[in-house]
Amino acid sequence: MRILITGAAGFLGSHLCDRLLSDGHEVIGLDNFITGNPENIAHLMGHGRFSFYKHDVSNYIFIPGRVEAVLHFASPASPNPQSPSGYFNLPIQTMKAGALGTHNCLGVARANKARFLLASTSEIYGDPLVHPQTENYPGNVDPVGPRAVYDEAKRFAESLTMAYHRAHGVNTRIVRIFNTYGPRMDLEDGRALPNLLKQALLGQPLTVYGDGSQTRSFCYVDDLVHGIIKLLLSDEHLPVNIGNQHEMTILQFAETINEIVGNKAGIIFVKDARSVRDPQQRQPDITRAREILGWEPQIALAQGIERTTPYFKQKLGLA
Repeated sequence: MRILITGAAGFLGSHLCDRLLSDGHEVIGLDNFITGNPENIAHLMGHGRFSFYKHDVSNYIFIPGRVEAVLHFASPASPNPQSPSGYFNLPIQTMKAGALGTHNCLGVARANKARFLLASTSEIYGDPLVHPQTENYPGNVDPVGPRAVYDEAKRFAESLTMAYHRAHGVNTRIVRIFNTYGPRMDLEDGRALPNLLKQALLGQPLTVYGDGSQTRSFCYVDDLVHGIIKLLLSDEHLPVNIGNQHEMTILQFAETINEIVGNKAGIIFVKDARSVRDPQQRQPDITRAREILGWEPQIALAQGIERTTPYFKQKLGLA
């Protein structure tokens, strides 16, 4: 297929480019580099089946030639309030990517009679009152809270995607992505893994916010990409959770990272405003992914961290 990927220079977008090219497809990448990193796709420049346009998806998108699939991954996604590329500091751009960007991408799909896949997120569930989270759970989101610009942008994007499917017959897919990690993550992303792995590699005590009882489940990027491609090639139009069901507390996660890296500096507990709005539980129910796609994650956490560590060491100047 000839496939358009927005957010192609991002963490997930760049891995999707790699996988789809290796599968023999032609890939057109779009990114405005507001959060994407040109280094993530530098190795693809000059590839015979890869082309790239620097473009903001909030503006009208024109792609010459026929497009057979559109994968919309363009959006700020970092929850780090200190990061200039985090959605706290890019609130308008984040909402435009979810609203105008999704509208423009759906327009490309409709004009080309192409498949459309929206990258949604576990954040649409907010701070969930149901555990684990199934796709029919409507969520517990504060529409005016500090995280709302990302949460509500993705919720609107899902609604718009289904509207185009129902009103115009666009062949749509929605993937709800749970915590994913791997090479090419932004070390200043603000999520648990980059924060803790970076500290461990530097021999620092790991910072755990609150008492560390909040839970997460971590999916290695290769597993996620495999699930996304299975969904793209399926006939499923309703949202599908893709993530790892193995849930652990942040404290357990920090202890695991220290053990894998061999960091003896221990753990410190910090009371911080960021933990106040932090979802306290995050675990996907992947029953639908198993039944519809025949997918479940294969890469254990220890193995995934070992695969991720060389990239972090390189970025930290430790390699």
